[in-house]
Amino acid sequence: MGKNIVEKIFGSHLAHGELRSGSPVELHIDQVYTQDATGTMAWLQFEAMGLERVKVPLAVSYVDHNMLQQDYMNPDDHLFLQTVAAKYGAYFSRPGNGICHQVHLEQFAAPGKIALGTDSHTPTGGGMAMISIGVGGLDAATVMGGSPFALTMPKVLKIHLLGKLKRPYVTAMDVILEILRRLTVKGGVGKILEYGGPGVRDLNVTERATITNMGAELGATTSIFPSDERTKFYLAAVGRETDWTELSADDDASYAEVIRINLGKIEPMIAQPHSPDNVVTVKSLAGTRVHQVCIGSCTNSSYQAMKSIASILKGKTVSEGVNLLINPGSKQVYEMIAREGLVADMVAAGARMLESSCGPCIGMGGAPASGQVSVRSYNRNFKGRSGTRDAFVYLASPVSCAIFALKGEMVDPREAGIVMKKFKEPSQYHINRNFLIPPQQDTSDVKVIKGPNIKDVSVKDALKDRIEAEVLIKLGDNITTDDIMPAGSKVLPFRSNIPAIANFVFSNLDATFSSRAMEAKEKGGGIIVGGENYGQGSSREHAAIAPMHLGIQAVIARSFARIHRSNLINFGILPLEFVNAGDYEKTSQGDRLVIGNISGVISGSQEYVVENATKGYTFRVRSTLNERERDVVVKGGLLPYTRERSGKA
Repeated sequence: MGKNIVEKIFGSHLAHGELRSGSPVELHIDQVYTQDATGTMAWLQFEAMGLERVKVPLAVSYVDHNMLQQDYMNPDDHLFLQTVAAKYGAYFSRPGNGICHQVHLEQFAAPGKIALGTDSHTPTGGGMAMISIGVGGLDAATVMGGSPFALTMPKVLKIHLLGKLKRPYVTAMDVILEILRRLTVKGGVGKILEYGGPGVRDLNVTERATITNMGAELGATTSIFPSDERTKFYLAAVGRETDWTELSADDDASYAEVIRINLGKIEPMIAQPHSPDNVVTVKSLAGTRVHQVCIGSCTNSSYQAMKSIASILKGKTVSEGVNLLINPGSKQVYEMIAREGLVADMVAAGARMLESSCGPCIGMGGAPASGQVSVRSYNRNFKGRSGTRDAFVYLASPVSCAIFALKGEMVDPREAGIVMKKFKEPSQYHINRNFLIPPQQDTSDVKVIKGPNIKDVSVKDALKDRIEAEVLIKLGDNITTDDIMPAGSKVLPFRSNIPAIANFVFSNLDATFSSRAMEAKEKGGGIIVGGENYGQGSSREHAAIAPMHLGIQAVIARSFARIHRSNLINFGILPLEFVNAGDYEKTSQGDRLVIGNISGVISGSQEYVVENATKGYTFRVRSTLNERERDVVVKGGLLPYTRERSGKA
């Protein structure tokens, strides 16, 4: 039987295990990259391992999230990331060089390789036929330390594309919004999406990258396209043709499921508040007033996206009731559109040009006014993520966004009466790598510089045989890592100071949580109860580290999002699922729960009896840990586990 693309890449990188869905596997990794919101902890964790140099072929430290320099904390962290990269043999992408995923696609992504990134949108690299997986910082650190990457082998779902997009008003963003409409934010959990079919040829690399980037919102492990002549064309255009290799699925490859989509039948789509899968057609919302428009992010900030919106804006004026913000994805893109006069066209129309960074997507500036409608070409519209709790954030293509900005309201781009030029993919990009600092061989004189806000890595004690703790909070379905650990300019500067950032855990949902958790810590710690898909969204491991610091012993949920579940394990917090869904309904905040004989059960059935001491009944929960995950939790997390295995305990 033939192999699909995932099986081919996993097979060539297999360190241990069997490529069978649901089985634990370990993979050799080619590339690891970090960003500053998560990378500070990842590099502190790597440093704590006591190694002299990274042990992967390529490592990159990016700065793209926390660019605001309103005090010393962000620039101090930037300096730490630059010096730690120099010390341990990694590239450093300077502030202003661009969003990590966009820059990595331009400079390093290559067909057939495997990359890990400390950001949930790392799957962007799948547009280059590379397995690219978002992970927590500690996973990245241990892989940089020489360990293979461990995961449970996902199912492979094929998205079979037919036809061609009705350009220029229907885009790749509309494709992934349609997939989200069909599958929902839980539809990709435990799966890798592999794209194939004749429709693939209609999409260039940056369009494919838009689709794989936002595949993260499906909960998928990653997404991937084939490597073909369009891949080769892009690599040649960015000066890396030697990185090209052809890669496609065999004709008789098998898949767990196949979904067919005709690109020619897709129309402009839009995600309504407050979830990326709350998708309808733009036409159905025609006439809805728009107050703010943001174009960019790692999803839609390519040269193609920028040139398309410049074509729409040229010679026109943004509606007087709209605030338009644009952030090109990389310095390379910014420089190209500046040289071509496209920035002038945008500015003349009334756009506010931002630097090449994540910016408003992560709540770093660009917050809408109270109660206003903001339409963004971004990937997430979770409540409050924009920085304004009562704003209404929609997600749409850059083309739709630009037209909304001119009209002051939502309108089907095909019916807006605006003529735009069709995009022709450039055969040569302007290449300037002067903001990308390469690693050096002799690092003996390099000193890692740490500002006063950078604190030591937190480590949890080994798992106890008995947990007796209070349910500190009970939550519903689809709780995000933004809900657990908010982003934004107020919180993220404390990313390398766990005691400080722990004060913000669940702060948008319950301002008293952190103080109550610290009190409960003295009495055995706390337990969190959640619904379906607990921990969806960002790879932000602070959503696990900070609760660990507050004494959280276990999270009991109906189900978990992949990355957050891994992060809980990595920091020694026991992830448990209700055996009977009805027991979720019966459990309340304030209940005192007792779980005994943990060491015996975790090595056996992994089905635990929980006593609700407050209400006087018992119920069952289970963990689904493989052998390695069990050992990690028992040791108190991945760092003590790795130290013991390397003899540095």
